Amino acid sequence: MENLAGVENHPLFEQYPCRAPVWWARIGVVEKNPSLRGVSGRKIVLRIPKQFGRFEGWIASILRAPREIRRPLDTMNSMLWELSDGSRTFGEICEVMNDVFHEEIAPVIQRTATAIGLFQHNNLMLMLDEPLNHRWTIGPGRIPQHQTLTELPGDHDYDWSMLEDETA
Repeated sequence: MENLAGVENHPLFEQYPCRAPVWWARIGVVEKNPSLRGVSGRKIVLRIPKQFGRFEGWIASILRAPREIRRPLDTMNSMLWELSDGSRTFGEICEVMNDVFHEEIAPVIQRTATAIGLFQHNNLMLMLDEPLNHRWTIGPGRIPQHQTLTELPGDHDYDWSMLEDETA
């Protein structure tokens, strides 16, 4: 892995991007695999419960609207999601993303920072000043205490099994 020019000058350089507690799983086949701890190279899907107001909840129940959003991530954001386990710095993540995606992600520092910012805006990721060190659970297939999700149908394609070296 080569050093990425200019990443050490970025304000997020020594911070640790970390997934927020949210249900997620892997889908599909391996697309890009950097052979790193906790990274499968598969796409990620997030399940997020919808927050309805009283009137909206009433309308949703009449229309039988789904109670959750299932958000599949593209290949790059899936890789970023798996890398953001609270143990790698922003600088390390940028270097991995650059090594895996090359020109597809150029300019890597700005695009990675923007993607993390969008995850933060949607309350899906946090920036930590120090490693996570198991302060909360971020593994796949776990329903956080603050969320209520419905049971999945038996024919789903979601894989929430832990990787051999993955942080729960």
